[in-house]
Amino acid sequence: MILKYIVGVLAVVSSPDKQLKVAISVVDDRPYYSVSYKDKVMLENSPLGFESNEGDFTTGVRMLGDSASTIDKDYTQEKIKRSQVHYSANRLSCSFENAQKRRFDIVFQVSNNDIAFRYELPVWGQRMACVVGKEATGFRFPAGTTTFLSPMMNPMTGFARTAPSYESLYGADLPMDTANFKDGGFVFPGLFRVGSSGWVLLSETGVSSLYCASHLGDCRNGRTYTVDYPDSRQNNGFGGTGAAIALPGVTPWRTITVGETLKPIVETTIPFDVVEPLYAASKVFTYGRATWSWIVWQDASMNYEDQVKYIDLAAAMGYEYILMDAFWDTNIGKSRMAELVKYAGSKKVGVFLWYNSNGPENDAPQGREIRCIRLSSGRRK
Repeated sequence: MILKYIVGVLAVVSSPDKQLKVAISVVDDRPYYSVSYKDKVMLENSPLGFESNEGDFTTGVRMLGDSASTIDKDYTQEKIKRSQVHYSANRLSCSFENAQKRRFDIVFQVSNNDIAFRYELPVWGQRMACVVGKEATGFRFPAGTTTFLSPMMNPMTGFARTAPSYESLYGADLPMDTANFKDGGFVFPGLFRVGSSGWVLLSETGVSSLYCASHLGDCRNGRTYTVDYPDSRQNNGFGGTGAAIALPGVTPWRTITVGETLKPIVETTIPFDVVEPLYAASKVFTYGRATWSWIVWQDASMNYEDQVKYIDLAAAMGYEYILMDAFWDTNIGKSRMAELVKYAGSKKVGVFLWYNSNGPENDAPQGREIRCIRLSSGRRK
């Protein structure tokens, strides 16, 4: 069992079925965690902690204590894999302090095939804000693990300098020693095959405007993939690379889905299990199926006649919508678009319009004209 081989274990939290276990330890004044599933090692001792302008929370750390509780809830979500979800997990909140006696908590929630964890930061004296510049958070895999990863695209490259656009391919079943060196790291989610022991999916959820999104680092430290923040070259070089956080505050959840087969990976609802809706929608939005000319005929299909064909196709197939992609505003024009939408309505087909919201961070031309029209119209008013 994994716990026999880890020095400094201070706390353990298991899934309700006792098969998935997380062990929390402090070794040489640094916090770690490890993961086992059915007594097989899925993640070896993996680093925790972060660096901020209010102190280093990766070293000089000691554990103060822990508090256990359970979570049991049912919720309804019509747009994911299951409409009725029952989430049952064991929760462990571990309190630590760094060398400056500043406390921070790491919370783990463990359900039968999923782990979610995050940092929770209190107010430190008069300090009610800080900047987290870097995390030590990592995922150390056993030797022989193979990877299914999509590399981060180099900033400000590709079509109209739109990269990273999360459109790079996944490399399939690559050894870590060939897949781990990629400047810029890899996108979430990342899938790993741990030999014959099973599978691990890494991802992130609960990202909001209160904290930056992250991605996987390039694993230059042995077999450990780290959590990395935005590259300073992104957004045309404008903006920060860390996270400014109001105190008390929390980071997004990092999630780990584990299974002997891919079934728990495919079926997981953990991105929704650990978050709550930020607000109630003002109305009930219906969803459905759509035709989309771009996937077959691409940019050349953005004309009135071809969109009529795809409206007719949607009607014939009983689909609820059509998606009209880039260049509808210039190739078809606003006046003819009104005609087209009216025609779709006569066929009982709803219309979704693609819109470019890139702003000043790249050179993509689509949609810029219509945005300028809206801005000038607003000024006239």
